Amino acid sequence: MGEHAVSQQVDERRQMSFMRALLEDVRALELMLSAGDIEEGVRRIGAEQEMFLVGRDLHPAPVSPEVLKRANDPRLTTEIAKFNLEANLTPLDLGGRCFNELERELRELVGLVGASARECGADVLLTGILPTLQKSDLTLDSITPCPRYYELNRAISRLRGGAFNIHIKGIDELTVTHDNVMMESCNTSFQVHLQVGASDFVPLYNIAQAVTAPVLAAAVNSPLLLGQRLWQETRLALFQHSVDGRSPSQLQRQFPTRVGFGDDWLRSSVLDIFREDIARFRVLMTSEVEESALEVLERGGVPKLSALRLHNGTVWRWNRPCYGISENGRPHLRIENRALPAGPTIIDEVANAAFFIGLMIAAPAEYGEIDKVMSFDDAKANFFAAARHGLRAQFAWVGGRTYTASDLILEQLLPLARRGLAQSSVAAEDIDAYLGVIEGRVRSGQTGAQWMLDSFASVAPRGTRDMRQRALTTAMLARQQTNEPVHKWESFEMKEPDDWSQNYRTVGQFMSTDVFTMRPDDLVDFAASVMDWRHIRHVPVEDEEGHLVGLVSHRDLLRLLARGVHDTGEPVCVRQIMKTDPVTVTPLTPTLEAVASMREHKVGCLLVVEDGVLVGIVTAQDFLDASAKLFDQHLTAREESDVAAAQLSD
Repeated sequence: MGEHAVSQQVDERRQMSFMRALLEDVRALELMLSAGDIEEGVRRIGAEQEMFLVGRDLHPAPVSPEVLKRANDPRLTTEIAKFNLEANLTPLDLGGRCFNELERELRELVGLVGASARECGADVLLTGILPTLQKSDLTLDSITPCPRYYELNRAISRLRGGAFNIHIKGIDELTVTHDNVMMESCNTSFQVHLQVGASDFVPLYNIAQAVTAPVLAAAVNSPLLLGQRLWQETRLALFQHSVDGRSPSQLQRQFPTRVGFGDDWLRSSVLDIFREDIARFRVLMTSEVEESALEVLERGGVPKLSALRLHNGTVWRWNRPCYGISENGRPHLRIENRALPAGPTIIDEVANAAFFIGLMIAAPAEYGEIDKVMSFDDAKANFFAAARHGLRAQFAWVGGRTYTASDLILEQLLPLARRGLAQSSVAAEDIDAYLGVIEGRVRSGQTGAQWMLDSFASVAPRGTRDMRQRALTTAMLARQQTNEPVHKWESFEMKEPDDWSQNYRTVGQFMSTDVFTMRPDDLVDFAASVMDWRHIRHVPVEDEEGHLVGLVSHRDLLRLLARGVHDTGEPVCVRQIMKTDPVTVTPLTPTLEAVASMREHKVGCLLVVEDGVLVGIVTAQDFLDASAKLFDQHLTAREESDVAAAQLSD
């Protein structure tokens, strides 16, 4: 998540001081590039692993501070939510068994986090978006208590000047209004780093922009968000929306977002990216700069460029340039690929990294200067097509030819990646193992996203939405721990839960969200017809702005008939018979509290409202169904206990 040492109190003097340091850092980097001070001729790989912490109920577990304390490993750090963690992997020279070593260290760290989490009643799960996430998990109560995250929320909210509006369309459609940046915590990624020299940064950065689309198409693993089936890699759309600080006027001018792919090929230097980002995007956070980068250079030292790195950490390009200092004290440049999701397994992640790195090494010789043989618009369109459609995406590729993602990968890119890894002296067994995973995944068509969508569809008619999401997450966790790559995962059958009560703790777990509503001026005949057609007994009433203003029930219609008002021939509107003060609850209302409310008010339904908006309905029939299941479970357990006791007595 970037640099953590930020200033919480931002005044004009501090802003000016930080901006001066930021401009000095850019000038210092320019001098270093001119002098040839950036490390050349070295290829190193690295990675950052983001992960979810889940409780025994498979919902997010906000226990990261406790887990970090128990794990006590400097390679582990916080993320924005208390149910996320990040691991920073040790940089490795590209060659030999480097990918096997990357996998080994990943297993070690994820295993350490898992063991520490289990001591806190939780576990670790690798997935791009956790299927069991709910909007109620995304409040500031879940933010990690760290100055960087509080300041990020404050700064983005101030720039935005209003609520965050998220609208994503896929198989389903999601529209969410949120009042903070915590939607960002829904995303976890596996970020791959490749160290490159200053002399070849431009062509390699452009190659990264071109090849990210097919690598992403094979890696998609985030199709579900808040119960809705959206893009195959929904993270890309969600992340852009969740930290979008553009004001209304900037939106009107089509001002670019802080999360983006870019708008053109890189032409001359890495400095072009840093300069553009500083010019376009206001400083979100500041820190005390301990040293002048120019003064350090004058002394013959290597500047940290801490101001530049902090600002760079608040602009989230999908391929992002990074400056760092190697263990040997030499400054270096890296290309960080941020588009790949976490999971489905560690071996899948390392395979994605090997595929990306292999293409980065071999593509320059194969295609030459990519900006001469492919339009940037095609590269960008390919990227978003991959995010939306995965392996079914259509790509416009080099030479003007169009391929499906699967055909392009199998016919051209896998052989190319093999050559690149072999050229880098990567061990043959690593090449075969990891690129073999990519080939198996592409030939089968079973990415992590496709497995989730197929599995979710197979259980769609059964149980509540919360039950289906938990069942899916349970199956993911079990298969992930075997480390079988996702293309070998079998679909799962939804079993009866061991404890039905876990699925009925709050109203939001079993409420119906498919709600038919009326307007106050609608005819009562219309309301009656809808009730008859849909076999429902309650219809909420909303005004033109979508505000809940009433409720019409089957009982209200019977009263109308009893009074004979409807027999006069005069039209009767919904507003004339609706209740104007319906009993409401929220998705987080405990079920027992909701039952008590229904009994107290002697009503047959409760309308579920969140932030003043109708989000669902729960009826007496829903409670009856839940009671029957829990009653059956209790009696079955009692009978089994009696049988066991009888056997022991015999």
